[in-house]
Amino acid sequence: MILHGPNLNMLGIREPEVYGHKNLQQINRAISKKADKLSLAVDIFQSNLEGELINYIHNGIDTYKGIIINPAGLTHYSIALRDALLTAKLPVIEVHLSNIYQREDFRHKSVIAPIAVGQISGLGYQGYLFALEKMKMILKEGSF
Repeated sequence: MILHGPNLNMLGIREPEVYGHKNLQQINRAISKKADKLSLAVDIFQSNLEGELINYIHNGIDTYKGIIINPAGLTHYSIALRDALLTAKLPVIEVHLSNIYQREDFRHKSVIAPIAVGQISGLGYQGYLFALEKMKMILKEGSF
């Protein structure tokens, strides 16, 4: 499961100097291509609504083996999203296009990071591709 949080549908338009010039469709194509190379099946979902992301996680508990998520603005305060990820009992990798630790102070805190097996921040869209490689390793080892 690949989840994109709020405003990521505006990639390529919104602050390209921070988030890069690729739009979400281009990033999703790169994710799908990388997943195919790794023999991973992925479903990709984006929503600007916290509840829709939570429902997607809940509905996928018995379907998916791992979650790669860019929670976007929800990173810093969504305990409900965090609880949904915990409830899933799946390995979670948190991804951010920008380096959240080089930005405003309020972006330095992630409520998701403590429950994730790892966080990739500041590597642009390629962070998703690295997360796929790590998820493949985690699934092969069978533990997280």
